[in-house]
Amino acid sequence: MWRKIREWFSVLLSKKPGRVVLLVILLLNIAFILIAAAVINALSLSGTEDMSYWRAVYYTVTMILDAGCIDYVVSDIGAAGVALVIICLAVIVLGMILFTGAVIGYLTNYISGYIENANTGSHKLVLADHTVILNWNSRASEIVNDLLYSEHREVVVILVPDGKEAIEREISERIADTIAKERADVNARAQKLSGRARFLYKRKHKFRNNVTFIVREGDTFSTVQLMDVSLEHAKSIIILGSDVNNVQCKYEHNMSLADRERGNPQTVKSLVQVVGITAAEQSDDNQKIVVEIEDDWTGELVDRIIAQKQVDGKCNIIPVRVNNILGRLLSQFSLMPELNLAYRELFSNKGATFFARPAKESELDEEIFTRKFLHTRLHAIPLSVGEDRGTKYVYYSAESPRDERRISEVQDPAYRVKLNKSYWIEQKNVIILGHNSKIKDIMEGFDGFRAEWNDKSGKEIMNIMIIDDKAHLEKMDYYKSYPYVTQTVEADIYDNRVICDTIEKFIDGNETDTSVLILSDDAVPNEFIDSAAISNLIYVSDIIHRKKSADPNFDEGRIDVIVEIINPKHYDIVKSYSVNNVVISNRYISKMITQLGEKDVLYNFYNDILSYDSADATTYESKEIYAKKVSRYFDELPAPCTATELIRAVYEATSGKDIPATEKNHTLVLGYVKKGGELVLFSGNQNKIKVELTDTDKLIVYSNH
Repeated sequence: MWRKIREWFSVLLSKKPGRVVLLVILLLNIAFILIAAAVINALSLSGTEDMSYWRAVYYTVTMILDAGCIDYVVSDIGAAGVALVIICLAVIVLGMILFTGAVIGYLTNYISGYIENANTGSHKLVLADHTVILNWNSRASEIVNDLLYSEHREVVVILVPDGKEAIEREISERIADTIAKERADVNARAQKLSGRARFLYKRKHKFRNNVTFIVREGDTFSTVQLMDVSLEHAKSIIILGSDVNNVQCKYEHNMSLADRERGNPQTVKSLVQVVGITAAEQSDDNQKIVVEIEDDWTGELVDRIIAQKQVDGKCNIIPVRVNNILGRLLSQFSLMPELNLAYRELFSNKGATFFARPAKESELDEEIFTRKFLHTRLHAIPLSVGEDRGTKYVYYSAESPRDERRISEVQDPAYRVKLNKSYWIEQKNVIILGHNSKIKDIMEGFDGFRAEWNDKSGKEIMNIMIIDDKAHLEKMDYYKSYPYVTQTVEADIYDNRVICDTIEKFIDGNETDTSVLILSDDAVPNEFIDSAAISNLIYVSDIIHRKKSADPNFDEGRIDVIVEIINPKHYDIVKSYSVNNVVISNRYISKMITQLGEKDVLYNFYNDILSYDSADATTYESKEIYAKKVSRYFDELPAPCTATELIRAVYEATSGKDIPATEKNHTLVLGYVKKGGELVLFSGNQNKIKVELTDTDKLIVYSNH
């Protein structure tokens, strides 16, 4: 019997030590009160013999709770001499230790434990329609930051294995920086107004923080902890990959790189765990699971999970192939640098962006939909009709879904434009400095562009030179499988003379503009991130500066510099060299993930605009966004007009009813970029946007060619 009691007590002490401690405190206090009451009762004098034992218990408790009651106790019991006083004092002292001290200590420890549990995430959060982020990487803070521009209040819960304080600090700094910049921008615009107009403008456009974020430490593979963040009621769940740049040991760093190239089983495990919860009957409908993918092995397994586990209308899985998307983006920016300016806004929740809604029966024909849209709306631009999981959707650009619902009667403007019917994109000259893990995807982006735009006469549309260190050139077999790579040069960042001489010779040897794409190696430890890219930028900037000094008439616009950086903190360093096209690669993926977490039907749309038609395509079906030179795109420079007139005139000139179906070139103007890099996107009331194009401007158009 005694052994059983000991076993029971040992198990209880191991599993629930807090309860054991509380039980012992209670038992000791009860025993002490009963014993003290018995002693006091025994010391009672003649005349108080009828004082009951429970009266003595009452006296004991009274003295423990309030030491000042000793006078009343002694006088009530009678003069019992020093012995009674000593006993009462002992009761007070021991009672304060056993009762007051022990109980307060226990409660203090309990409260501390409760706070600690709240910090680490041991209690359940009662939430709904929130965003859950599993794991953390260098792209994550931008996801939270982009939700600042959401029209609704957003709650974000981040569950990570460790590093809670550092993550909270990173998010707070990022959000504070954005808020400060946005408020400064509002104040600057308000200064152009006066009096009450300034006050009303600042009140209307005051930028507010509408994001609440909660960081919890825990096991991202624990069903219990996933349920504790109300995963089954989240509107979107974002599963992030891991970074290897924070590994200090060179051996561990190389091992992490090798593992990342092979695949990421942790991502697969997380996805299976999340799908198991969100696909359950008790979970909310239309939950979106956005999962980052950086390699083919993980991508293949995720595709299998989608085929086997996805429940349409319940949990929709959106795979974001990070390297593939960034590679295609960087290739497009090399070919058309102005797209970097346009995509910064279009891929975010700020300003003009992309939206979709289910198509009506009368909108299934794209041309009918587009024409009706242009005749009834002034605050949004129609794009296309597409399909997602068996449902037809219409896609459009606007500042808000409300803009699409603002109906206006738009008369056919008499304004017309004359397009260059033989328009073809001119030869693209690109210098690539350095490398990153996306280099093969960048080259695939060039392959796609070349397949659609290579001159049918056989003239090569692309001319690319690559300058990189010997090890990485050997790894890519000196780009021999890419016929448009005309030259490869071995040089690292310390070979400044080789780099500068080679770049100058290439620029001087080509009549048309040259783009210089400076890549940042994302496989180096944190302390070296962006270092090589910034060094290469200094070399290129020095070349431009020397050419301008030697010839004041030298057109700096002949050289477009596109700099990729990974850490946003280096943005100001790069901007100090007057570079418009700074590509914070992680930020693009973050913005896209944020949008897909809210509007998953944009997934196919994004894939379309980042892809080109194959070389053997008989018609141009895929639609992309282009930056086209005004001087080459038009036969005559368009007269000053409004955005309303230009959008409709270009569409009519490319898709008019008198144009054969095989020659129609579905083209919508989204805006334009002025010389010097000022972007004007057509959002808001198109009638109020005045347009006066020059030969050096470039149109931003959505088109199938």
